[in-house]
Amino acid sequence: MSNDLLTVSVLIPCYNEIDTVRNVIARVRAVPVPTEIILVDDCSLDGTRELLQKLAEEDPELKIYFHEINRGKGAAIRTALAAATGDVTLVQDADMEYDPMEYPGLLEPIRQGVADVVYGSRFLGGPHRVLFFWHQLGNQLLTLLSNVVTNLNLTDMETGYKVFRTDLLKRMRLTADRFGFEPEVTARVAQMRCRIFEVPISYWGRDYDAGKKITWKDGVAAFWFIFKFNILDRMPKSETAAAYPAHWHRLDRGAPATRGEETRS
Repeated sequence: MSNDLLTVSVLIPCYNEIDTVRNVIARVRAVPVPTEIILVDDCSLDGTRELLQKLAEEDPELKIYFHEINRGKGAAIRTALAAATGDVTLVQDADMEYDPMEYPGLLEPIRQGVADVVYGSRFLGGPHRVLFFWHQLGNQLLTLLSNVVTNLNLTDMETGYKVFRTDLLKRMRLTADRFGFEPEVTARVAQMRCRIFEVPISYWGRDYDAGKKITWKDGVAAFWFIFKFNILDRMPKSETAAAYPAHWHRLDRGAPATRGEETRS
């Protein structure tokens, strides 16, 4: 199936991104993929909220929602996900660290019908800005621990580029409000036995002077979330079993018969 038949819901959580959010929207629209752009302002204080209110009046094609209190990235993603109608859902940070021109590569395994979920890995050889040693080490430790309890072999669990078949993402039990979204959704992907691919991506990281928000406290919290969502708060088998048969459905509407169809023929 060609990309023009694959509609992508792009979820953009925003908090104090006045300097970048308009540019992110423009770059998403420049990608040769049909997109549904859904933005959620998480009670910004720097003018982002007012800018998005103006854009909502000027551009009815944008879906824009507002939180009355700051609830965190995970909560903003859940608000946006409720409005998603595309075949595929992709999380796009509003800070320009991740380049929307990566979308075709991220979508390809799902388009081919071989994946349900795709992670864009910053550690598979793509170009990246050289920044913080301790951040990279922390990411690798978190990914290792997550892999131990999920039995996956990811290289970048904390990546901001995660792509999902929308029907599967909507079935997942998601409760983490802040940056706990990353270990939680990874746990759910493993529990639902989704077919996962990783692809290399570029990464244009920013420093704290440029507005980076995640801190060492979020890193420590991530260890707890990995334990919580893989050990204490797993999805019931009844919920994961309901999602599993859909793995053989292909988004490639012009593709050969799915595995289930071949079995019945």
